[in-house]
Amino acid sequence: MLSVFALGGVFEVGKNMYVVQYGDDIIVIDCGSKFPDETLFGIDLIIPDITYLQENADRIRALIITHGHEDHIGAIPYVLKQLPMPVYGTPLTLGLIRGKLKEHGINHSNDLHLIEPDTEVQLGKLKLSFFRTNHSIPDCVGLAIHTPEGTVVHTGDFKFDLSPVNRQFPDIHKMARIGEEGVLLLLSESTNAERPGFTPSERLVGERIEEAFQRAKNKIFLTTFASNVNRLQQVVEAAALTNRKLVLLGRSMVNVVKVAKELGYLDLPEGMLIEPKEAANLPRERVAVLCTGSQGEPMAALSRLATSTHPLLAVEPGDTVIFASSPIPGNEKNVSNTLNHLYLLGANVIHGGSSATGMHVSGHGSQEELKLMLTLMKPKFFVPIHGEYRMLHQHRFLAESVGVERENIYILRNGDVLDIQNGQASRSRQVTAGNTLVDGFGIGDVGNIVLRDRKHLSEDGILIVVVTLSSQDNELLSDPDVITRGFVYVRESEGLLGEVGRLVTVTVEELQEAGNEWTWSMLKTKIRDSIGSFLYSKTKRRPMILPIIIEV
Repeated sequence: MLSVFALGGVFEVGKNMYVVQYGDDIIVIDCGSKFPDETLFGIDLIIPDITYLQENADRIRALIITHGHEDHIGAIPYVLKQLPMPVYGTPLTLGLIRGKLKEHGINHSNDLHLIEPDTEVQLGKLKLSFFRTNHSIPDCVGLAIHTPEGTVVHTGDFKFDLSPVNRQFPDIHKMARIGEEGVLLLLSESTNAERPGFTPSERLVGERIEEAFQRAKNKIFLTTFASNVNRLQQVVEAAALTNRKLVLLGRSMVNVVKVAKELGYLDLPEGMLIEPKEAANLPRERVAVLCTGSQGEPMAALSRLATSTHPLLAVEPGDTVIFASSPIPGNEKNVSNTLNHLYLLGANVIHGGSSATGMHVSGHGSQEELKLMLTLMKPKFFVPIHGEYRMLHQHRFLAESVGVERENIYILRNGDVLDIQNGQASRSRQVTAGNTLVDGFGIGDVGNIVLRDRKHLSEDGILIVVVTLSSQDNELLSDPDVITRGFVYVRESEGLLGEVGRLVTVTVEELQEAGNEWTWSMLKTKIRDSIGSFLYSKTKRRPMILPIIIEV
């Protein structure tokens, strides 16, 4: 039986992970992460739950990576720490993965395997072949998994850019050949399923960047996704054309440029790159800065420049700031704040969608490209992936419009399993799936209870009561100490906190006068209940109350 699992990347854009299993052979496709929203207090990263993979570790043959974006490789170091497995990827993808593994102190170099679009790999009863696609990062591939039950195709992220900057043309002929040979199941990305037409070529962005560089009179700051190597190359060419030196700001920008340059994906003229300190000695019209922060991340380089807190460079009146990007849904507020600060500094800011400025085009195919992929592959069964539900839903309509039978289209949730046997498909079971939260060095050790406490602390603060009792007779030795953080301003609430202290004393004395045996647990509960009711009646707030009993 052939089974396909969604462990991530469904009903969301991020943390992609899919599993294809035939008998005792499992391959994992992509291993991505996503960033938390404001409800996940203190969480650094979200990665897929790999419980099912850990339970079937002896069946895993490989991890296949389609390309090097964070939502496809970001979880690799965390997963490999728990579950080592061979990793297959294209040259740039492996270069970025090596950097991540080195950063995490993981030596996995012997189990990183290079693939090219013409590579074929036999993994148990599964035979893998690949086909070139293009996206907003070089070295993207889709894969065909040939099983005894039939062929499963996973497109990876793709668009059909017929005039790509890096001349990595989509291999339409090979896609058509795979389709002619027969595709049982197609897994195809859905990010732009709501956008009509075709996605414009990246080449158009280069023309707009070049025009902006020629018009700018002072320093230029350009922000884009660090992984968009093709766009970085176009920035380099615009800087060379206008005789500007190039400064890199932001750790991810520096890392990606280093890897791309070493592997030959980025052509940098000798002497063009300079350190930020050197820029101060050059005329403003000779400097271009390529920086992170296109999504308004508070600690990214551009945000620090916008708030004048960057230690090495500053945005001055008359400088040009270019956003060669568009906000990811959910980041609009952060981007807006950054824009406001830049305008306050007197910068000339170029921002907005691709239709407004031409400074950004999507790396994902729009409706006509999604229909083209479906037409080339001609699948019997179809599963739209990589998108929020409305995108998957729209992709289903596109599939129907090109001839896929409605009853053969399945929208999976994370954890759903699609089983195919003897040409019949069914979705009747689930496996464990969901989010694993990364907080510092901890992987999965922060759960709902900890998050609930963090939410409680963020909303109402904490009140700590320290009660000192005699070890001889449990008598109070001193007035209770009341400490508060994030609840009320102590200097203006001395009367309220004094009442809390007196209430604690009364609670302890009442428990002692009752004469029955009592435990510290009972005392803490009584203190928590009495203080909680009192504070809510006075303030309509419910701080976290933490009684501490000290026996002397």
